[in-house]
Amino acid sequence: MKKIIILALFVVVVAVFMVFDLGQYLTLEYIKSQQQYLQVFYQQNTALSILGFFSFYVLVTGASLPGAAILTLAAGAIFGLLNGVIIVSFASSIGATLAFLVSRFLLRESVQSKFGGNLKSINDGIDKDGAFYLFALRLVPAFPFFVINMMMGLTRLKTLTFYWVSQVGMLAGTIVYVNAGTQLAQIESASGILSFKLVLSFVLLAFLPFIARKIVSIIKSRKVMKAYKKPESFDTNLIVIGGGSAGLVTAYIAAAVKAKVTLIEKHKMGGDCLNTGCVPSKAIIRSAKFLSHVSRSKEFGIKKAQADFDFAEVMDRVQSVIKKIEPHDSIERFTKLGVDVIQGEARIVSPYAVEVNGKTITAQNIVIATGARPFVPPIKGIENVKYYTSDNLWELRDKPGKMVVLGGGPIGAELTQSFNRLGVDVTQVEMAPRIMGREDPEVSELVKQKFIEEGVKVLVNHKAKQIVTQNDSHILIAEHEGRDIEIPFDTLLVAVGRAPNTSGFGLQELGVRLSPRGTIDVDEYLQTSIPTIYACGDVAGPYQFTHTAAHQAWYTSVNSLFGIARRFKVDYSIIPWATFTEPEVARVGLNETEAGEQNIQYEVTTYGIDDLDRAIADSEAHGFIKVLTVPGKDKILGVTIVGEHAGDLIAEYVLAMKHGLGLNKILGTIHIYPTLAESNKFVAGNWKKAHAPEKLLQWVQKFHNWRRS
Repeated sequence: MKKIIILALFVVVVAVFMVFDLGQYLTLEYIKSQQQYLQVFYQQNTALSILGFFSFYVLVTGASLPGAAILTLAAGAIFGLLNGVIIVSFASSIGATLAFLVSRFLLRESVQSKFGGNLKSINDGIDKDGAFYLFALRLVPAFPFFVINMMMGLTRLKTLTFYWVSQVGMLAGTIVYVNAGTQLAQIESASGILSFKLVLSFVLLAFLPFIARKIVSIIKSRKVMKAYKKPESFDTNLIVIGGGSAGLVTAYIAAAVKAKVTLIEKHKMGGDCLNTGCVPSKAIIRSAKFLSHVSRSKEFGIKKAQADFDFAEVMDRVQSVIKKIEPHDSIERFTKLGVDVIQGEARIVSPYAVEVNGKTITAQNIVIATGARPFVPPIKGIENVKYYTSDNLWELRDKPGKMVVLGGGPIGAELTQSFNRLGVDVTQVEMAPRIMGREDPEVSELVKQKFIEEGVKVLVNHKAKQIVTQNDSHILIAEHEGRDIEIPFDTLLVAVGRAPNTSGFGLQELGVRLSPRGTIDVDEYLQTSIPTIYACGDVAGPYQFTHTAAHQAWYTSVNSLFGIARRFKVDYSIIPWATFTEPEVARVGLNETEAGEQNIQYEVTTYGIDDLDRAIADSEAHGFIKVLTVPGKDKILGVTIVGEHAGDLIAEYVLAMKHGLGLNKILGTIHIYPTLAESNKFVAGNWKKAHAPEKLLQWVQKFHNWRRS
C-alpha cells in the first residue's frame, strides 16, 4: 500500500507538470524575462523567496523532472554567487536523495530479486568503492543526474553516503552554473555553459579519487616494505611454495611465459589431491563401485555373481593408481618444463626472500600455495585413540570391523559409502540436520536413503562429545536431542573439513594478514597484505577444490609476473563441483537453497533421469536434473544433477553459463542417442513446454483447422 501511495504521488506530480505545461516556466527564456521581477521580489521577501525556491528545487529534482540546470542558473541570477551556491547545493542534494529513496523503495527489491545474480559484481563493487564511483559520476555534468539518482537507488549504497557524496561531488558543477547565472543576460543556452575544456576538466577531476586511492595504496605498500631491503638483483622471478595443484599450475604458467621460477615442496609433489585426496578417494570409489555392481548382478540378467577380494589388495591398488599418475606431477617433469624444483621446508624471511635447506633465494614475488590439512575437532578423549583422516587413511591394510565416520560433507560421504561397500560396518555421524548440507534438501535425502539402503547407519543431528576407551574397545558418545547416544567402533575416520596451512613458514613474523576464516587474506588479485606475496588454492580459499586452485593459479602467475603493467581480478562467477557418491551429485551456480537465502527470484525446471532410455538400459534409472532460470527467460542461474556420471554431465551447463547460452541453445543442440547427455536436452525441452506460446498455438490450431476445411 505504501508503494502504491508513493507511486501515485509521483504520478500526480508528473501529470500536473505535464498537463499544466509547467515546463514552460523552466526555460532560459522565461527566467531571463522574469529576472528583474524575481530580484525585486527577493529583496522585498528574502526568507519567503529562499524557502519557496528551495522547496521547488527539491520537488523538481526529487520527482526527476527536467529543469534543474535552469533553476541553478536562476539561483545565480536571483540570489548571487554565494547564496545561490548554498541554496542549490543543499536543495539539489536533498532532492537527489529523495529520488534515490523513491527508486530504492519502489524498484530495488524487485530488481535485486530478479537480477541479483547479474548484479552481484556491481553490488560488491558498490559495497567496496561506491563512494568513489558516485563522486566520479557527480563531477561530470555530462551524466544525467536523475539517472544517477535512480540507478544508485537500486544498489546497496547507504543513504547517508549517497547524500554527502552527492553534496560534495555536485559542488563544483553547482558553482559553475550558479556563477554563469549571475551573468544570465549573456547566456544564450544552458548547454553553452559547458565548453569542451570545462567538461574535460571535470572528467580529470573525477579521476582524482581513484588517483588518490592509488597513491594511498602505493604509500601503504612502501610503508610495509620499507623495513626490508630490496635486493639489487634477484635469483629468480618467482618463488612458489607448495607443490600441490595451485603451486604446480602457478609454476607451470610462469615457466611457460619464460620466467625463471623456483618451486619448493617439503613433502610430496602433487600435494593432497594426488597423494591423499582426489586420486586415492576416486580409486577406492571405483573398486567399491565394482563390488556394488556384483551385488546387483540380478538387475543385469545374471543369476549369480560374486567377488572374492582382499581389503589390503584394494588399498594397494589405490597406491598403484597414485604411482601411475605421479609422473604428471613429478620433479623430473617440471624440471624439463623449466621449473627449478627444490625439496625442502621453505621459510619466508622477507617479502623478497625465502630460506630453504640453509640457502636464501631472492625473488621479485612469492606465491604461497601451501594447501590445507584435515581439521580435527577438540573432542574429549580423541587423543587416546588412533584416529584416521584423509591424510593417513591410505595406510590401512586390515579391514575395519566397525567404522565411525565423523562428517557428512563430500569427503565423509564418499568414504562412508566406499568403506561400506567394501564390507565395513559404517556409521556416519553428522552434527547438522542432514548430510551434504550445501545441497538442496531433496538431494541430501536421496543420497542418505541410498546409504541406508546399502546398510550405512546415518546419524544426523548427532554432535560428537567424547570418546571413551575401555579394554581396547572404543565408544563415541554423541548428543542427540538432549540425550547421549553410545556408538561403538574400532576405527574412527575424521572427515569434518579442512584447515588452511598458514603457520610454520614465516607468515606470522612478516605480519601477513589472515581472514576471519583462517585463510590468508587476499584481494581480488590474490595479493596478500604484503604486495610482493600472493596466495592461491586451499590456503587462500574461498573454495577448496583442485580445479579452483588451478583456476586461481593462472591469476597468481600473471598478476605476480605482469602486475606492473596489467592485473586481472579472479573470476569466481562459474564454479562447478561434484560429490562422487552414488548417486553422484554435481552442481554449478545457484541451487534453490542459495537462491532463497539471496532473495533471488527463479523458476525451476526438472527432468527425471529414471525416464531416460540410456539410464534404463544401464539399470541406472535414478536421479534428476534441476535447472534454475530467470523467471520467464531461458537464462541459467544454476544446475543440480543427481545421477550416474553427474560430474561429467554438468560440463555442458558450465560451458553454457560461462558463455551466456540459455536452455534454448541446449535444446537446439544435437545429442547422441542413446546417451546420458540427452537428459540435458530433455530438461531444456521441459522448460520449452512450460513456456509454450499458448495464444499463438491456439491461432495455429485454427489455421490448421481452416486448411482441412
